[in-house]
Amino acid sequence: MDQECSNRIISEDYADFLIQSGSSLNNIRNELDVCYVPINDQYVVIYTPITGLPDRFIHLVGYSSYPKCFGLTDIASLQQSGINRVRNVPTLNLLGEGVLIGLIDTGIEYTHEAFKNADGTSRILSIWDQTIQNEAARPAGFYYGTEYTQEQINEALRAPDPLSVVPSTDTNGHGTALAGIAAGNVNEANNFAGVAPATELVVVKLKEAKRVTREFWKIPEGPVCFQQNDILFGLRYLFEKAAEVRRPISIIIGVGTSQGSHDDRGILSSYLSNVASQTGVCISVSAGNEGSSMHHYHGEIEQGSNYDTMELNVGPDESGFTMEIWGKAPNTFSIDISSPSGEYIARIPARLNENQVIRFIFERTVINIDYQIIEAETGDQLILLRFTDPAEGIWRFRVYLSGDLSADFHAWLPITPFISPGTYFIRPDPYTTLTSPGNTTVPIVATAYNYTNETLYVDASRGFTRDNNIAPTLAAPGVNLIAPALNNTYAPVTGTSIAAAHTAGVGAMLLEWGVVRNRYNQMDTIDIRNILIRGTVKNPNFTYPNREWGFGILNLFNSFTSLSGENV
Repeated sequence: MDQECSNRIISEDYADFLIQSGSSLNNIRNELDVCYVPINDQYVVIYTPITGLPDRFIHLVGYSSYPKCFGLTDIASLQQSGINRVRNVPTLNLLGEGVLIGLIDTGIEYTHEAFKNADGTSRILSIWDQTIQNEAARPAGFYYGTEYTQEQINEALRAPDPLSVVPSTDTNGHGTALAGIAAGNVNEANNFAGVAPATELVVVKLKEAKRVTREFWKIPEGPVCFQQNDILFGLRYLFEKAAEVRRPISIIIGVGTSQGSHDDRGILSSYLSNVASQTGVCISVSAGNEGSSMHHYHGEIEQGSNYDTMELNVGPDESGFTMEIWGKAPNTFSIDISSPSGEYIARIPARLNENQVIRFIFERTVINIDYQIIEAETGDQLILLRFTDPAEGIWRFRVYLSGDLSADFHAWLPITPFISPGTYFIRPDPYTTLTSPGNTTVPIVATAYNYTNETLYVDASRGFTRDNNIAPTLAAPGVNLIAPALNNTYAPVTGTSIAAAHTAGVGAMLLEWGVVRNRYNQMDTIDIRNILIRGTVKNPNFTYPNREWGFGILNLFNSFTSLSGENV
């Protein structure tokens, strides 16, 4: 890897794309000036000058090659989850000792008391900060960012000004909260205790998405946005670090996106499932907070009626956004458009690589429309619409089906932080709103509930996946939990990412029992997922699994009694 390619990784003058290895990569290299870095045996990330991108580039590389943008998916709870009961059993007393907690997020406030040992040293094994560039201190095998070791963090903690020694910190607070929920020290004065306080942490601080990526997806300035390829590299770092020190690892994924097919066939979902199947690895993913956002539409086109009308309200402060319409193969879908002023765009035919730029006479709106008749990862059809300066009011889209069979389709708007609150579907569907990678099958997908009254978090995304696989897996505490906050404080937090962090702490406890204590040394995410499902608490008025609660409420004590053949 030459220095020129390392510079491209962080330069705003170069775009990043995810490409399959082999012939796809060779074809791109013949067309463009690229350098590339492998993620695994199947995929690489290429970096190419923005100025050299050809028109209709999406049809050269495919929709899936554009890195998706992920946003954040924001403890008496230990009693409710059966954790304290497990600790009170002398033969268990699990605290996560010998296990790593892995975090890919906004970083961590390493100076916080929640992450220090009793002697003042750090419980953080390492931090890879993708935002700080130091060629001499990159992690081995990676070509950007800076790695800080436990020795360096301890040196910083002894210094009068720690950030002058290790300048990495969390300016958002999200990563610090997740790390604390999973692994923070007990603080009785603040009524706080992390789930697995004897673990050590490995942290990836993600760099924010490049301007060209935000512009493609029409994401406004302000909300935190991370690129898919940086998350993938972060996962690789955590996995390799755990292998290097020969310890099991429980990983928290607290970011999500509504981009993509909402099934388990995306690059990130596939990678997560592959890693999660490795011995000594547990991966917990947040379900997302899109259940009440009105950002999902499910349409059905009945036999004898060749279209369904979908209505979208655009708010007054909307500068731009994307909308994705997904239909299952072998059906073929097409659309027409009516603007708020009544201007009509006739049905756009469903042709291979169809691309149109629609400019309106009575509105300033511009819509880029791309048809992916055979989307590369799924084989299904995608219609991608990218709006610039959308006119306020109600837009109508008739979605047509070719043929005489009944069929359904789904449409999604971006996650809540990426779009104004006034933009939503008139007839939304709260189901199939799990954010990716919460649409995966192997990792544990956690939704959030209020442990004080056992009600589901009102904004929690709901299942199932678009191909009807079961997710979420279970519900964990995620409403008004006390967590470490910036400036060495504590504050209440809510969201499905909090539930995922809680679940990751439980995963660390099981890895201690199974792998560290050698009770079941082949334990992986699939095993942990099944153990937790067996112990879930169920409401007798519900049928399980269901689209809100998955298999029920997490209860670790029940899980252990199920292993011993007892009933609770």
